[in-house]
Amino acid sequence: MKRVLLLLALALLAWAWHERQALGDFPGILSAYSAKEYCSCRFVMGLDEAYCRGYVKQYLPLGLLAEDATQRRVSAEGLGVRSQAAWQGAREGCRLLP
Repeated sequence: MKRVLLLLALALLAWAWHERQALGDFPGILSAYSAKEYCSCRFVMGLDEAYCRGYVKQYLPLGLLAEDATQRRVSAEGLGVRSQAAWQGAREGCRLLP
């Protein structure tokens, strides 16, 4: 039994090492996706807030999803990373901010 658990732990560590880049990028992807998609839903498509919140809802909860309707900006924070997106215009849509 101990050997099986040890083998399983080693396999998990090997997988994590192989996928280290993707695992490191994931926290930023969660907040960036949420900010950009919510911005597009609200300010490009013109849909209501409740619908757009449901549209970007993920299995992992966001710590923050806030919009500034006057500046057409959205902030999202998840897994310790904050991202912002802003509406650029009718032809450009929304863009992630640096």
